[in-house]
Amino acid sequence: MAGAASSAQEWVRRSVMPNGLAIITLDRPQALNAMNVDMTALYKKYMDEWSTNNKVHAVLVESSSPRAFSAGMDVKGVAAALQKDLEMPMIPEVFSNEYKLICAIARYPKPYIAFMDGITMGFGIGISGHGRFRVVTERTVLAMPENGIGLFPDVGFAHIAASTPGHGAVGTYMAMTGAKITTPADANYLGLGTHYIPSTKLESLKLALLHADLSSNALNAIEMLLEGYKVEPETESSLKPLLPAITACFGANLSIVDTVDALKQHQASDDSAVAGWAKGALAGLAKGAPFSLCVTKHHFAAVAASTNADQKDDLSQIEGVMKIEFRLGIRTSTRPDFIEGVRAVLIDKDQRPKWQPGSIEDVDMGDVKAVFAPFETPADELKIPDTVA
Repeated sequence: MAGAASSAQEWVRRSVMPNGLAIITLDRPQALNAMNVDMTALYKKYMDEWSTNNKVHAVLVESSSPRAFSAGMDVKGVAAALQKDLEMPMIPEVFSNEYKLICAIARYPKPYIAFMDGITMGFGIGISGHGRFRVVTERTVLAMPENGIGLFPDVGFAHIAASTPGHGAVGTYMAMTGAKITTPADANYLGLGTHYIPSTKLESLKLALLHADLSSNALNAIEMLLEGYKVEPETESSLKPLLPAITACFGANLSIVDTVDALKQHQASDDSAVAGWAKGALAGLAKGAPFSLCVTKHHFAAVAASTNADQKDDLSQIEGVMKIEFRLGIRTSTRPDFIEGVRAVLIDKDQRPKWQPGSIEDVDMGDVKAVFAPFETPADELKIPDTVA
């Protein structure tokens, strides 16, 4: 355990600058800054300490490598542990640590800035997409590919997706297909990015943040700096003109079968852009585990409906979403699809997973709804403070 702790300290480095800017630097480039359980716990420890430290006025999160901000959770490590023992106590700890950190970021009392430079996927979006300031560059690649390894797009992405255009349809499309968002214009359109700043300007921006006066009004000072550095994307959003098609195929009122049927119809569109998009979306769905796709559709539809309703309930808040996802994370990770997905995509890389069940039509929706049910023992539920925004 001592070795793991020391590795975490090397991979999640911290510093507090004289002007009160606290910095977390992710430094595990060989793994694209994939976050393991020790790294996540250390990250949360730093955030908790800084939240009540009067000498800290803002937090900046960055990567030591231009290739990736963070590729997500260390799924290989989790899958390896599960192969040894499906009852591993580490599994609830993994998801609990992640989801509590996400809630802390979403409700952080001080300005939180993420430099989402390079690959930003899965848990990488979890530790950036819920923050106040989300800086994207021309190198940013955003994706939620979890269906392709037999899990589901978690880290509260359903909460983010619910506020995307089309009453959440664009975010649901991204989650279900694993589509990569590779342009600043699309990142901004989705709401994942708040500021597009070219990568060549990041170091200058960081220096400006280090020398800014954050003592009296850190939020205002940071907003002014970011506004001064941001630029308009060089291209228009490719997703914006596709919004009618995306909404028609990924609306919250549609079942997974409805979605597939609608995409097949749009694949025959006279509009080549729509037809090409539908073809790519179908190819993305084909890579996902059928059970995971059904879980994703059910979850994202419920969160979108709650978020966009006049009367809000628990699912309109990040805490409520994370409590549901804790159940889903534990239950989907212990199904055969997860270990098989990691094998096919990340280990053997044959890209030919054998899912159970093998098709959407064979998925029992009763089994899908069962993974959302409360645990038999209330003490097993995720414990986080309820906060109303």
